[in-house]
Amino acid sequence: MTTPAGAAQVKSPRKTLLIVYHTHTGGTLQMARAAADGAAREPAIDVRLLHAAQAGPGDVLAADGMIFATPENLAAMSGLLKDFFDRSYYAVLDRINGRPYTCLVCAGSDGSNAARQIERICAGWRLRLIADALIVCTRAQTPEDILRDKRIDPPDLERCTDLGAAFGAGLAMGIY
Repeated sequence: MTTPAGAAQVKSPRKTLLIVYHTHTGGTLQMARAAADGAAREPAIDVRLLHAAQAGPGDVLAADGMIFATPENLAAMSGLLKDFFDRSYYAVLDRINGRPYTCLVCAGSDGSNAARQIERICAGWRLRLIADALIVCTRAQTPEDILRDKRIDPPDLERCTDLGAAFGAGLAMGIY
């Protein structure tokens, strides 16, 4: 389809998806990268994948949507992801209301409490949950298994990729 002479062309603005993660054994990073790869399929989306120690309020304010990714540590989100929230919370409060988010959890057993903690913080930020937490359970229960580098199975990585792709498409279309 061509644009008639003299008609203004409307370009949709690019959107930014911020993915903040922390990892001890690599599993959460694999999940976050898969989600980033999925979102990056959308040409109108810029994906920023940041370690929790490097992310801060400015990154949150510049994002149109967010994915928070954490390992499950002692039935909780990681301390460094919590530190990111602590450092950013008041600086962005009431400035990001309604922005979409979801979370990824690399769990040894259950992961639901880590997801619940993130959801409570995001409720305080008045963010809008667009997909239930995606929890991948590695079943690491012994000290050796817990500390071992993780390898996330391809079907689970595909779920992360699909979530990222859906998030990116929704941002690009203005659904979120």
